[in-house]
Amino acid sequence: MALAEMEGSGKSDATLQLDAIFRAFPDLLFSMDAEGTILEYRAGKASALHMPQDKLLGRKMQDILPLEIGVKFTRALRESLRTGKVVSIEYDLSVSDERRSFEARLCTLYQDRVVAIIRDVTEKVRSAEQVHTQIRRLSALHSIDTAITSSFDLNITLSVILRQLINQLGIDAVDILLFNPATHMLEFVAGQGFQVKNPQPVSLMIGQGYAGKAALERRTISVPNLNGQTGNLPPCVNLGGEKFANYCAIPLIAKGQVKGVLEVYQRAPVSVDDEWLDFLATMAAQAAVAIDSSSLFQDLQRTNAELSQAYDATIESWSQVLEMSNRESAAHAHRVVELTLHLARSMGVSEESLIHYRRGALLHDVGKLAISESLLNKPGPLTEAERKLVQNHALLAYQLLSSVHYLLPALDIPHYHHERWDGSGYPEGLSGDQIPFPARLFAVVDVYDAITSIRPYRSAWPRASALDYIEQHSSILFDPQVVKRFLWMMRES
Repeated sequence: MALAEMEGSGKSDATLQLDAIFRAFPDLLFSMDAEGTILEYRAGKASALHMPQDKLLGRKMQDILPLEIGVKFTRALRESLRTGKVVSIEYDLSVSDERRSFEARLCTLYQDRVVAIIRDVTEKVRSAEQVHTQIRRLSALHSIDTAITSSFDLNITLSVILRQLINQLGIDAVDILLFNPATHMLEFVAGQGFQVKNPQPVSLMIGQGYAGKAALERRTISVPNLNGQTGNLPPCVNLGGEKFANYCAIPLIAKGQVKGVLEVYQRAPVSVDDEWLDFLATMAAQAAVAIDSSSLFQDLQRTNAELSQAYDATIESWSQVLEMSNRESAAHAHRVVELTLHLARSMGVSEESLIHYRRGALLHDVGKLAISESLLNKPGPLTEAERKLVQNHALLAYQLLSSVHYLLPALDIPHYHHERWDGSGYPEGLSGDQIPFPARLFAVVDVYDAITSIRPYRSAWPRASALDYIEQHSSILFDPQVVKRFLWMMRES
């Protein structure tokens, strides 16, 4: 029975309470028979339904869903009836002209009745996709940085940059016009994605065409519709054959000087957001640096401060995703970073190594992105299966980040921070000095912050009680030398 129908009828207090719960939560609840026919439903948010409410009752769930999703639903229904277990499926569906992601959990009530709870998990999926996109782009930046610092050949470096632009941003074609200080002209030096083979080198005066205007005015020129605009484009591009729709020219500026122009071509509109534009700007900056550095490569040790900031800003955003999705308590990551660095310095860790401790501390729980929010915030005790699933976050963090080469020195903390001195930890069951030192150090900080913070299943411990706990578990859970230094540091502060 739909909510609208039930509000006018006499209902018990229990039914009213259940209605209120489903109005407060975004989940959809369907009660079905063994064939999938909808017998009743509750929808706290009717806009999340795939079709009008009056067309649901008496119809089979698998019939109102698209064919492929209906097949998945039928399989899950039959498996739940056969095994009596909760069966989960995930699928994408168009609702109100928007593509949304859903998770359905089916559970058998009795022999011929099944309940399905359906949750919109679009934001969770998008957050995970965003993190994966950032990792790919971070790897792209690192590969470009490596090319810039290891190659004497500017053409090779620019080729890497153009390839990464096409791969990471979905750009159809891209080229670079290099500023020649001797002739004060922009000259075609590299391009990828064009259907015209071997574009002929061209020269443009500063101020000529869109590219020349971008260089002269030191600003990005964007043309959303190229129809009738061919006269402003360089003659190396055969627009008739290429069928470009959109165009963008970005000046390449390094040390206050224009080094060239990056040109981006699209054959069809592309989804553009702030992150897309920021990455394009970062790549343009990298191209400018590559051009500026090519003639001085043997003598110049280029600093990568801006790139490190981009790395760290991305890492910070991952910890923010954990907080926003309620997988991490607010400010937990920043508190443990501060304590970790303080303790590491106190124990003589070099300043050069501290960056890896900082990154590892920020990323220590990134594996929780793959674990449901409801499980991480469960108020009661976990089942054995749930406990193992949660513990898997340490291994998931390593698998997620190990492909990013520059992060490898920081992975000891996210991978091993749940190992214990006596060998009772996870994921590898390491003990004593087998546990990497950064993980041993961070374990003390992490546990201290965890027990002094409010959690869904308990209140925060007083500082003194927490320090006593750490001391009592020295040589059991924690490295005794780390505990000794930590207690001294905390009691002196």
